[in-house]
Amino acid sequence: MRKPDKKTQLTIEELEKKNEQLEQEKKKLEAQMEWYKQQFTLLQQKRFGTSSEKTNKDQFELPLFNEAEVSSAILLVEPTLETINYTRKKRIGRADKLKDLPVETIHYDLSDSEKVCLECDHSMHEMSTQIRKELKIIPAQVTVVEHVQHIYSCRHCEEHAIKTPIKKAEMPNPVIPKGLASPSAIAYVMTQKFADGLPLYRQEKQLERMGIPLNRQTLSNWMLSSTTRWLKPFYDELYRRLREEKVLHADETVLQVLDEPGKRAESKSYMWLYRTGRDSKTPIVLFDYQASRAKENPQNFLKGYQGYLHVDGYAAYESIQNVELAGCWAHARRKFDEALKALKGAPAGAGRTTVAKKGLDFCNRLFAIERKTKDKMPEERLEIRKYDSQPVLDDFLVWLKEQKEKVAPKTATGTAISYTLKQWPKLITFMKDGRIEIDNNRAERSIKPFVIGRKNWLFAVSTRGATSSAIAYSLVETAKENGINPFFYLQFLFEELPQRNLEKIEEFEDLMPWSKTLPKNCYIQSKK
Repeated sequence: MRKPDKKTQLTIEELEKKNEQLEQEKKKLEAQMEWYKQQFTLLQQKRFGTSSEKTNKDQFELPLFNEAEVSSAILLVEPTLETINYTRKKRIGRADKLKDLPVETIHYDLSDSEKVCLECDHSMHEMSTQIRKELKIIPAQVTVVEHVQHIYSCRHCEEHAIKTPIKKAEMPNPVIPKGLASPSAIAYVMTQKFADGLPLYRQEKQLERMGIPLNRQTLSNWMLSSTTRWLKPFYDELYRRLREEKVLHADETVLQVLDEPGKRAESKSYMWLYRTGRDSKTPIVLFDYQASRAKENPQNFLKGYQGYLHVDGYAAYESIQNVELAGCWAHARRKFDEALKALKGAPAGAGRTTVAKKGLDFCNRLFAIERKTKDKMPEERLEIRKYDSQPVLDDFLVWLKEQKEKVAPKTATGTAISYTLKQWPKLITFMKDGRIEIDNNRAERSIKPFVIGRKNWLFAVSTRGATSSAIAYSLVETAKENGINPFFYLQFLFEELPQRNLEKIEEFEDLMPWSKTLPKNCYIQSKK
Protein backbone atom coordinates (compact mmCIF):
# COMPACT_ATOMS: atom_id res chain seq x y z
CA MET A 1 0.00 0.00 0.00
CA ARG A 2 1.34 3.36 -0.95
CA LYS A 3 2.10 5.74 1.92
CA PRO A 4 0.33 9.14 1.80
CA ASP A 5 2.57 11.95 0.70
CA LYS A 6 3.46 14.82 3.00
CA LYS A 7 0.71 17.05 1.66
CA THR A 8 -1.95 14.37 2.24
CA GLN A 9 -0.60 13.65 5.73
CA LEU A 10 -0.88 17.28 6.73
CA THR A 11 -4.46 17.33 5.52
CA ILE A 12 -5.32 14.32 7.72
CA GLU A 13 -3.74 15.97 10.77
CA GLU A 14 -5.71 19.12 10.10
CA LEU A 15 -8.92 17.12 9.78
CA GLU A 16 -8.25 15.33 13.06
CA LYS A 17 -7.58 18.65 14.76
CA LYS A 18 -10.72 20.12 13.25
CA ASN A 19 -12.70 17.08 14.36
CA GLU A 20 -11.38 17.48 17.91
CA GLN A 21 -12.40 21.15 17.91
CA LEU A 22 -15.87 20.22 16.69
CA GLU A 23 -16.18 17.61 19.45
CA GLN A 24 -15.28 20.22 22.06
CA GLU A 25 -17.78 22.68 20.60
CA LYS A 26 -20.40 19.93 20.59
CA LYS A 27 -19.81 19.18 24.28
CA LYS A 28 -19.93 22.89 25.04
CA LEU A 29 -23.23 23.29 23.20
CA GLU A 30 -24.66 20.19 24.88
CA ALA A 31 -23.70 21.57 28.29
CA GLN A 32 -25.22 24.91 27.37
CA MET A 33 -28.41 23.24 26.16
CA GLU A 34 -28.60 21.24 29.39
CA TRP A 35 -28.22 24.45 31.40
CA TYR A 36 -31.05 26.09 29.46
CA LYS A 37 -33.22 23.03 30.02
CA GLN A 38 -32.58 23.19 33.75
CA GLN A 39 -33.33 26.91 33.87
CA PHE A 40 -36.57 26.36 31.96
CA THR A 41 -37.60 23.55 34.33
CA LEU A 42 -36.75 25.70 37.35
CA LEU A 43 -38.72 28.66 36.01
CA GLN A 44 -41.70 26.41 35.36
CA GLN A 45 -41.43 25.12 38.93
CA LYS A 46 -41.25 28.64 40.37
CA ARG A 47 -44.22 29.76 38.28
CA PHE A 48 -46.56 26.79 38.62
CA GLY A 49 -45.12 24.57 41.37
CA THR A 50 -45.18 24.83 45.13
CA SER A 51 -42.86 27.41 46.68
CA SER A 52 -42.21 25.29 49.75
CA GLU A 53 -38.66 24.04 50.25
CA LYS A 54 -39.63 21.31 52.69
CA THR A 55 -38.13 17.95 51.88
CA ASN A 56 -40.38 14.96 51.31
CA LYS A 57 -38.62 12.21 53.26
CA ASP A 58 -40.14 9.42 51.15
CA GLN A 59 -39.07 11.13 47.95
CA PHE A 60 -35.49 11.97 48.90
CA GLU A 61 -34.59 9.07 51.18
CA LEU A 62 -31.23 7.56 50.24
CA PRO A 63 -30.76 4.42 52.37
CA LEU A 64 -27.30 3.47 51.13
CA PHE A 65 -26.08 7.04 51.47
CA ASN A 66 -27.63 7.73 54.88
CA GLU A 67 -26.83 4.47 56.58
CA ALA A 68 -23.16 5.11 57.24
CA GLU A 69 -23.55 8.77 58.18
CA VAL A 70 -26.59 8.83 60.47
CA SER A 71 -24.47 7.26 63.21
CA SER A 72 -22.30 10.40 63.35
CA ALA A 73 -25.00 12.25 65.31
CA ILE A 74 -23.80 10.70 68.55
CA LEU A 75 -25.53 13.11 70.92
CA LEU A 76 -29.03 12.66 69.55
CA VAL A 77 -30.88 10.76 72.25
CA GLU A 78 -32.83 7.67 71.21
CA PRO A 79 -36.55 8.41 71.54
CA THR A 80 -38.40 6.67 74.33
CA LEU A 81 -41.79 5.03 73.96
CA GLU A 82 -43.42 8.16 75.33
CA THR A 83 -41.73 10.51 72.88
CA ILE A 84 -42.72 8.55 69.78
CA ASN A 85 -46.34 8.10 70.80
CA TYR A 86 -48.74 10.26 68.83
CA THR A 87 -49.87 13.32 70.76
CA ARG A 88 -52.62 15.60 69.54
CA LYS A 89 -51.70 19.26 69.39
CA LYS A 90 -53.61 21.19 72.00
CA ARG A 91 -56.32 23.21 70.34
CA ILE A 92 -57.15 26.70 71.52
CA GLY A 93 -60.82 26.79 72.42
CA ARG A 94 -63.25 29.59 71.76
CA ALA A 95 -63.21 30.65 75.40
CA ASP A 96 -59.41 31.07 75.34
CA LYS A 97 -59.58 33.18 72.17
CA LEU A 98 -62.13 35.57 73.69
CA LYS A 99 -60.99 35.72 77.30
CA ASP A 100 -59.04 39.00 76.97
CA LEU A 101 -61.67 40.91 75.00
CA PRO A 102 -64.04 43.37 76.68
CA VAL A 103 -67.52 41.95 77.19
CA GLU A 104 -70.81 43.70 76.52
CA THR A 105 -73.65 41.80 78.22
CA ILE A 106 -77.27 42.04 77.07
CA HIS A 107 -79.91 40.43 79.31
CA TYR A 108 -83.17 39.08 77.94
CA ASP A 109 -85.57 38.65 80.85
CA LEU A 110 -89.29 38.12 81.39
CA SER A 111 -91.44 40.91 82.75
CA ASP A 112 -92.91 40.49 86.25
CA SER A 113 -96.28 39.54 84.80
CA GLU A 114 -94.69 36.86 82.66
CA LYS A 115 -92.94 35.28 85.67
CA VAL A 116 -96.24 33.79 86.86
CA CYS A 117 -96.93 30.09 86.39
CA LEU A 118 -99.73 29.44 83.90
CA GLU A 119 -100.75 26.29 85.78
CA CYS A 120 -100.97 27.48 89.42
CA ASP A 121 -100.52 31.27 89.29
CA HIS A 122 -97.52 31.12 91.67
CA SER A 123 -94.28 33.10 91.05
CA MET A 124 -91.61 31.33 89.07
CA HIS A 125 -87.94 31.25 90.10
CA GLU A 126 -84.94 31.52 87.81
CA MET A 127 -83.54 28.04 87.32
CA SER A 128 -80.69 28.82 84.86
CA THR A 129 -79.45 31.02 82.04
CA GLN A 130 -78.44 30.25 78.49
CA ILE A 131 -75.56 32.26 77.00
CA ARG A 132 -74.73 32.84 73.34
CA LYS A 133 -71.49 34.65 72.49
CA GLU A 134 -70.91 36.71 69.37
CA LEU A 135 -68.07 38.88 68.10
CA LYS A 136 -69.07 42.50 67.61
CA ILE A 137 -66.82 44.58 65.36
CA ILE A 138 -67.04 48.37 65.46
CA PRO A 139 -65.55 50.05 62.35
CA ALA A 140 -63.10 52.92 62.81
CA GLN A 141 -64.85 55.89 64.36
CA VAL A 142 -63.69 59.47 63.94
CA THR A 143 -64.51 62.28 66.33
CA VAL A 144 -63.27 65.84 66.72
CA VAL A 145 -61.47 66.50 70.01
CA GLU A 146 -61.47 70.12 71.18
CA HIS A 147 -58.61 71.03 73.50
CA VAL A 148 -59.86 74.00 75.51
CA GLN A 149 -57.13 75.73 77.50
CA HIS A 150 -58.47 77.95 80.27
CA ILE A 151 -56.55 81.18 80.88
CA TYR A 152 -56.87 83.32 84.03
CA SER A 153 -55.83 86.85 84.92
CA CYS A 154 -56.13 89.01 88.03
CA ARG A 155 -58.90 91.59 87.80
CA HIS A 156 -57.47 93.63 90.70
CA CYS A 157 -54.05 93.88 89.09
CA GLU A 158 -55.64 94.90 85.80
CA GLU A 159 -57.15 97.92 87.55
CA HIS A 160 -54.47 98.85 90.09
CA ALA A 161 -51.10 97.31 89.15
CA ILE A 162 -48.58 97.85 86.38
CA LYS A 163 -48.40 94.16 85.50
CA THR A 164 -51.27 91.73 85.17
CA PRO A 165 -50.36 88.11 86.06
CA ILE A 166 -51.75 85.51 83.65
CA LYS A 167 -52.02 81.81 84.37
CA LYS A 168 -52.73 79.09 81.82
CA ALA A 169 -53.86 75.58 82.54
CA GLU A 170 -51.35 72.99 81.34
CA MET A 171 -52.19 71.51 77.96
CA PRO A 172 -50.16 68.84 76.10
CA ASN A 173 -48.15 69.95 73.10
CA PRO A 174 -49.63 68.87 69.76
CA VAL A 175 -47.90 66.32 67.57
CA ILE A 176 -48.21 68.72 64.61
CA PRO A 177 -48.61 72.40 65.58
CA LYS A 178 -51.69 74.08 64.09
CA GLY A 179 -52.69 70.83 62.43
CA LEU A 180 -55.71 68.57 62.61
CA ALA A 181 -53.64 65.44 63.19
CA SER A 182 -53.88 63.80 66.60
CA PRO A 183 -51.53 61.09 67.90
CA SER A 184 -54.17 58.46 67.21
CA ALA A 185 -54.84 59.76 63.68
CA ILE A 186 -51.18 59.63 62.65
CA ALA A 187 -50.69 56.25 64.33
CA TYR A 188 -53.73 54.92 62.47
CA VAL A 189 -52.52 56.09 59.04
CA MET A 190 -49.01 54.72 59.70
CA THR A 191 -50.26 51.35 60.91
CA GLN A 192 -52.60 51.04 57.94
CA LYS A 193 -49.73 51.61 55.51
CA PHE A 194 -46.68 50.07 57.19
CA ALA A 195 -48.27 47.21 59.11
CA ASP A 196 -51.23 46.37 56.86
CA GLY A 197 -49.85 47.46 53.47
CA LEU A 198 -52.71 49.87 52.69
CA PRO A 199 -51.50 52.68 50.38
CA LEU A 200 -52.49 56.27 51.07
CA TYR A 201 -54.75 56.51 48.03
CA ARG A 202 -56.83 53.62 49.40
CA GLN A 203 -56.91 55.21 52.82
CA GLU A 204 -58.09 58.41 51.16
CA LYS A 205 -61.04 56.52 49.64
CA GLN A 206 -61.71 54.77 52.96
CA LEU A 207 -61.87 58.10 54.81
CA GLU A 208 -64.06 59.53 52.06
CA ARG A 209 -66.63 56.78 52.66
CA MET A 210 -66.61 57.77 56.32
CA GLY A 211 -67.38 61.38 55.37
CA ILE A 212 -63.88 62.74 56.11
CA PRO A 213 -62.38 64.95 53.37
CA LEU A 214 -58.66 64.22 53.80
CA ASN A 215 -56.60 63.77 50.64
CA ARG A 216 -53.48 61.63 50.35
CA GLN A 217 -51.19 64.68 50.23
CA THR A 218 -52.39 65.66 53.70
CA LEU A 219 -51.88 62.13 54.99
CA SER A 220 -48.41 62.06 53.47
CA ASN A 221 -47.49 65.37 55.10
CA TRP A 222 -48.66 64.02 58.46
CA MET A 223 -46.32 61.06 58.20
CA LEU A 224 -43.35 63.02 56.87
CA SER A 225 -43.65 65.65 59.59
CA SER A 226 -44.16 63.23 62.48
CA THR A 227 -41.37 60.82 61.49
CA THR A 228 -38.86 63.60 60.90
CA ARG A 229 -39.67 65.54 64.05
CA TRP A 230 -40.49 62.85 66.60
CA LEU A 231 -39.55 59.37 65.41
CA LYS A 232 -36.14 60.19 63.90
CA PRO A 233 -34.50 60.93 67.31
CA PHE A 234 -36.09 57.74 68.67
CA TYR A 235 -34.81 55.81 65.64
CA ASP A 236 -31.31 57.21 66.24
CA GLU A 237 -31.38 55.92 69.83
CA LEU A 238 -32.42 52.47 68.67
CA TYR A 239 -29.60 52.63 66.12
CA ARG A 240 -27.09 53.43 68.86
CA ARG A 241 -28.28 50.48 70.92
CA LEU A 242 -28.28 48.15 67.91
CA ARG A 243 -24.54 48.64 67.43
CA GLU A 244 -23.92 47.59 71.03
CA GLU A 245 -25.18 44.07 70.28
CA LYS A 246 -22.80 41.18 69.62
CA VAL A 247 -24.91 39.34 67.03
CA LEU A 248 -26.79 41.00 64.17
CA HIS A 249 -28.58 40.05 60.95
CA ALA A 250 -28.59 42.01 57.67
CA ASP A 251 -30.45 41.88 54.37
CA GLU A 252 -31.46 44.21 51.55
CA THR A 253 -34.15 44.55 48.90
CA VAL A 254 -34.96 46.84 46.00
CA LEU A 255 -37.03 50.01 46.16
CA GLN A 256 -38.08 52.34 43.36
CA VAL A 257 -37.83 56.07 44.10
CA LEU A 258 -39.24 58.30 41.39
CA ASP A 259 -37.48 61.55 42.30
CA GLU A 260 -33.95 60.27 43.01
CA PRO A 261 -31.32 62.96 42.27
CA GLY A 262 -29.12 61.94 39.36
CA LYS A 263 -31.10 58.76 38.60
CA ARG A 264 -33.90 57.80 36.26
CA ALA A 265 -37.32 57.14 37.77
CA GLU A 266 -37.26 53.45 36.80
CA SER A 267 -33.80 52.80 38.33
CA LYS A 268 -33.34 50.76 41.49
CA SER A 269 -32.70 52.05 44.98
CA TYR A 270 -32.40 49.84 48.06
CA MET A 271 -33.84 49.35 51.50
CA TRP A 272 -31.34 47.74 53.86
CA LEU A 273 -32.36 45.91 57.01
CA TYR A 274 -30.37 45.34 60.20
CA ARG A 275 -31.71 43.58 63.26
CA THR A 276 -30.72 41.92 66.53
CA GLY A 277 -30.30 38.18 67.05
CA ARG A 278 -32.59 35.70 68.76
CA ASP A 279 -30.94 35.95 72.20
CA SER A 280 -31.13 39.75 72.43
CA LYS A 281 -33.02 41.13 75.41
CA THR A 282 -33.86 44.28 73.45
CA PRO A 283 -35.11 43.19 69.99
CA ILE A 284 -34.55 45.93 67.40
CA VAL A 285 -35.36 45.97 63.66
CA LEU A 286 -34.05 48.92 61.64
CA PHE A 287 -34.50 49.83 57.96
CA ASP A 288 -32.02 52.08 56.16
CA TYR A 289 -32.84 53.63 52.79
CA GLN A 290 -29.94 54.09 50.38
CA ALA A 291 -29.74 55.01 46.71
CA SER A 292 -27.56 52.03 45.79
CA ARG A 293 -26.40 48.56 46.77
CA ALA A 294 -22.79 49.68 47.17
CA LYS A 295 -20.55 48.25 49.87
CA GLU A 296 -20.19 51.70 51.46
CA ASN A 297 -23.78 51.51 52.74
CA PRO A 298 -23.34 48.63 55.22
CA GLN A 299 -19.86 49.95 56.00
CA ASN A 300 -21.24 53.33 57.07
CA PHE A 301 -24.27 51.95 58.90
CA LEU A 302 -22.23 49.46 60.94
CA LYS A 303 -19.28 51.76 61.54
CA GLY A 304 -17.97 51.07 65.02
CA TYR A 305 -19.82 47.78 65.36
CA GLN A 306 -17.85 44.71 66.46
CA GLY A 307 -19.39 41.26 66.47
CA TYR A 308 -21.02 38.64 64.26
CA LEU A 309 -23.20 39.53 61.30
CA HIS A 310 -25.57 37.06 59.61
CA VAL A 311 -25.67 37.65 55.85
CA ASP A 312 -26.47 35.97 52.56
CA GLY A 313 -23.87 35.55 49.82
CA TYR A 314 -23.73 39.22 48.78
CA ALA A 315 -20.07 40.31 48.59
CA ALA A 316 -20.65 43.90 49.82
CA TYR A 317 -20.79 42.72 53.44
CA GLU A 318 -17.28 41.28 53.23
CA SER A 319 -15.76 44.77 53.26
CA ILE A 320 -17.06 45.64 56.75
CA GLN A 321 -14.23 45.93 59.26
CA ASN A 322 -14.17 44.30 62.73
CA VAL A 323 -17.11 42.07 61.79
CA GLU A 324 -17.14 38.30 61.34
CA LEU A 325 -19.71 37.15 58.83
CA ALA A 326 -21.99 34.18 59.44
CA GLY A 327 -23.27 32.57 56.23
CA CYS A 328 -26.78 31.33 55.59
CA TRP A 329 -27.30 27.58 55.27
CA ALA A 330 -30.84 28.21 54.03
CA HIS A 331 -29.35 29.77 50.88
CA ALA A 332 -26.97 26.83 50.40
CA ARG A 333 -29.81 24.36 50.91
CA ARG A 334 -31.97 26.31 48.45
CA LYS A 335 -29.33 25.82 45.74
CA PHE A 336 -29.53 22.03 46.07
CA ASP A 337 -33.32 22.18 46.28
CA GLU A 338 -33.41 24.20 43.04
CA ALA A 339 -30.98 21.73 41.46
CA LEU A 340 -33.38 18.88 42.22
CA LYS A 341 -36.30 20.80 40.76
CA ALA A 342 -34.26 21.73 37.67
CA LEU A 343 -33.34 18.07 37.12
CA LYS A 344 -36.93 16.91 37.23
CA GLY A 345 -37.37 14.30 34.55
CA ALA A 346 -33.61 13.95 33.88
CA PRO A 347 -32.31 10.42 33.12
CA ALA A 348 -31.47 8.60 36.34
CA GLY A 349 -28.34 7.19 34.75
CA ALA A 350 -26.78 10.62 34.65
CA GLY A 351 -26.34 10.46 38.40
CA ARG A 352 -26.83 14.20 38.82
CA THR A 353 -30.18 13.82 40.56
CA THR A 354 -28.56 11.57 43.17
CA VAL A 355 -25.77 14.12 43.70
CA ALA A 356 -28.27 16.93 44.28
CA LYS A 357 -30.22 14.71 46.68
CA LYS A 358 -27.10 13.94 48.68
CA GLY A 359 -26.23 17.62 48.97
CA LEU A 360 -29.76 18.41 50.13
CA ASP A 361 -29.61 15.52 52.59
CA PHE A 362 -26.45 16.95 54.20
CA CYS A 363 -28.19 20.30 54.65
CA ASN A 364 -31.32 18.67 56.06
CA ARG A 365 -29.31 16.83 58.69
CA LEU A 366 -27.70 20.07 59.86
CA PHE A 367 -31.11 21.73 60.17
CA ALA A 368 -32.51 18.67 62.00
CA ILE A 369 -29.75 18.94 64.60
CA GLU A 370 -30.34 22.68 64.91
CA ARG A 371 -34.05 22.21 65.59
CA LYS A 372 -33.18 20.12 68.62
CA THR A 373 -31.15 23.03 70.04
CA LYS A 374 -33.90 25.62 69.61
CA ASP A 375 -34.74 25.97 73.31
CA LYS A 376 -31.20 25.45 74.63
CA MET A 377 -28.91 28.05 76.13
CA PRO A 378 -26.13 29.29 73.79
CA GLU A 379 -23.42 27.35 75.64
CA GLU A 380 -25.37 24.10 75.51
CA ARG A 381 -26.30 24.71 71.89
CA LEU A 382 -22.63 25.12 70.95
CA GLU A 383 -21.69 21.91 72.74
CA ILE A 384 -24.30 19.92 70.82
CA ARG A 385 -23.03 21.41 67.57
CA LYS A 386 -19.49 20.28 68.32
CA TYR A 387 -20.57 16.68 68.80
CA ASP A 388 -23.40 16.40 66.28
CA SER A 389 -22.94 19.03 63.56
CA GLN A 390 -19.16 18.93 63.20
CA PRO A 391 -19.00 15.33 61.86
CA VAL A 392 -21.67 16.19 59.29
CA LEU A 393 -19.73 19.30 58.23
CA ASP A 394 -16.50 17.32 57.88
CA ASP A 395 -18.15 14.68 55.71
CA PHE A 396 -19.97 17.31 53.69
CA LEU A 397 -16.78 19.23 52.87
CA VAL A 398 -14.97 16.08 51.69
CA TRP A 399 -17.98 15.13 49.56
CA LEU A 400 -18.23 18.64 48.04
CA LYS A 401 -14.60 18.63 46.97
CA GLU A 402 -15.01 15.20 45.39
CA GLN A 403 -18.14 16.21 43.49
CA LYS A 404 -16.60 19.46 42.25
CA GLU A 405 -14.22 17.39 40.10
CA LYS A 406 -17.04 15.24 38.71
CA VAL A 407 -20.04 17.54 38.17
CA ALA A 408 -20.06 20.06 35.33
CA PRO A 409 -19.88 23.56 36.84
CA LYS A 410 -22.44 25.09 34.45
CA THR A 411 -25.33 23.03 35.77
CA ALA A 412 -27.73 23.64 38.63
CA THR A 413 -26.02 20.95 40.71
CA GLY A 414 -22.57 22.30 39.87
CA THR A 415 -23.71 25.80 40.82
CA ALA A 416 -24.96 24.51 44.19
CA ILE A 417 -21.64 22.79 44.87
CA SER A 418 -19.56 25.80 43.83
CA TYR A 419 -21.72 28.19 45.88
CA THR A 420 -21.45 26.07 49.02
CA LEU A 421 -17.66 25.72 48.71
CA LYS A 422 -17.24 29.45 48.09
CA GLN A 423 -19.38 30.33 51.11
CA TRP A 424 -17.89 27.60 53.33
CA PRO A 425 -15.73 29.87 55.58
CA LYS A 426 -18.87 31.89 56.43
CA LEU A 427 -21.16 28.85 56.61
CA ILE A 428 -19.14 27.31 59.45
CA THR A 429 -19.07 30.49 61.57
CA PHE A 430 -22.09 29.21 63.52
CA MET A 431 -19.74 26.63 65.08
CA LYS A 432 -17.88 29.41 66.95
CA ASP A 433 -20.68 30.77 69.15
CA GLY A 434 -24.00 29.34 70.33
CA ARG A 435 -25.70 32.70 69.80
CA ILE A 436 -25.12 32.50 66.05
CA GLU A 437 -27.89 30.96 63.99
CA ILE A 438 -27.51 28.47 61.16
CA ASP A 439 -29.28 30.76 58.69
CA ASN A 440 -30.29 34.35 58.05
CA ASN A 441 -34.02 33.62 57.99
CA ARG A 442 -34.59 36.01 60.88
CA ALA A 443 -33.61 38.96 58.66
CA GLU A 444 -35.65 37.61 55.73
CA ARG A 445 -38.74 37.35 57.93
CA SER A 446 -38.29 40.92 59.14
CA ILE A 447 -37.87 42.36 55.65
CA LYS A 448 -40.82 40.41 54.26
CA PRO A 449 -43.52 42.91 55.47
CA PHE A 450 -41.72 45.62 53.50
CA VAL A 451 -41.58 43.41 50.39
CA ILE A 452 -45.30 42.60 50.69
CA GLY A 453 -46.19 46.24 51.30
CA ARG A 454 -44.15 47.27 48.25
CA LYS A 455 -46.50 45.23 46.05
CA ASN A 456 -49.30 47.56 47.11
CA TRP A 457 -47.73 51.01 47.15
CA LEU A 458 -45.12 50.11 44.45
CA PHE A 459 -42.71 53.03 44.89
CA ALA A 460 -41.67 56.07 46.92
CA VAL A 461 -42.05 59.49 45.35
CA SER A 462 -39.00 61.17 46.91
CA THR A 463 -35.89 60.38 48.91
CA ARG A 464 -37.47 62.13 51.88
CA GLY A 465 -40.48 59.84 51.63
CA ALA A 466 -38.26 56.76 51.36
CA THR A 467 -36.31 57.80 54.46
CA SER A 468 -39.54 58.47 56.31
CA SER A 469 -40.83 55.04 55.33
CA ALA A 470 -37.62 53.43 56.62
CA ILE A 471 -38.13 55.06 60.02
CA ALA A 472 -41.81 54.13 60.19
CA TYR A 473 -41.17 50.52 59.16
CA SER A 474 -38.43 50.34 61.80
CA LEU A 475 -40.76 51.37 64.61
CA VAL A 476 -43.59 49.12 63.42
CA GLU A 477 -41.41 46.01 63.02
CA THR A 478 -39.53 46.65 66.28
CA ALA A 479 -42.86 46.92 68.09
CA LYS A 480 -44.07 43.65 66.56
CA GLU A 481 -40.78 41.96 67.45
CA ASN A 482 -41.36 42.90 71.10
CA GLY A 483 -44.96 41.69 71.13
CA ILE A 484 -46.33 45.23 71.03
CA ASN A 485 -49.38 46.47 69.11
CA PRO A 486 -47.94 48.96 66.54
CA PHE A 487 -50.98 51.24 66.55
CA PHE A 488 -51.19 51.76 70.29
CA TYR A 489 -47.41 52.00 70.59
CA LEU A 490 -47.14 54.71 67.91
CA GLN A 491 -50.05 56.57 69.49
CA PHE A 492 -48.26 56.41 72.85
CA LEU A 493 -45.02 57.75 71.32
CA PHE A 494 -46.79 60.62 69.57
CA GLU A 495 -48.46 61.53 72.85
CA GLU A 496 -45.27 61.38 74.93
CA LEU A 497 -42.43 62.57 72.68
CA PRO A 498 -43.81 66.11 72.10
CA GLN A 499 -43.86 66.58 75.88
CA ARG A 500 -40.21 65.60 76.43
CA ASN A 501 -36.73 66.93 75.77
CA LEU A 502 -35.51 64.84 72.86
CA GLU A 503 -31.89 65.69 73.65
CA LYS A 504 -32.20 63.27 76.58
CA ILE A 505 -33.94 60.53 74.69
CA GLU A 506 -31.41 57.92 75.85
CA GLU A 507 -32.95 58.34 79.32
CA PHE A 508 -36.47 57.50 78.17
CA GLU A 509 -36.35 53.81 79.05
CA ASP A 510 -40.08 53.86 79.74
CA LEU A 511 -40.73 54.57 76.04
CA MET A 512 -38.71 51.65 74.69
CA PRO A 513 -40.75 48.82 73.14
CA TRP A 514 -39.36 46.31 75.64
CA SER A 515 -40.35 48.46 78.62
CA LYS A 516 -42.61 46.79 81.19
CA THR A 517 -44.34 50.09 81.99
CA LEU A 518 -46.03 50.77 78.66
CA PRO A 519 -49.82 51.27 78.70
CA LYS A 520 -51.67 47.96 78.94
CA ASN A 521 -53.30 48.35 75.54
CA CYS A 522 -49.85 48.32 73.89
CA TYR A 523 -49.29 44.67 74.67
CA ILE A 524 -50.60 42.11 72.20
CA GLN A 525 -52.91 39.82 74.15
CA SER A 526 -51.19 36.58 73.12
CA LYS A 527 -47.88 37.99 74.40
CA LYS A 528 -49.10 38.63 77.96
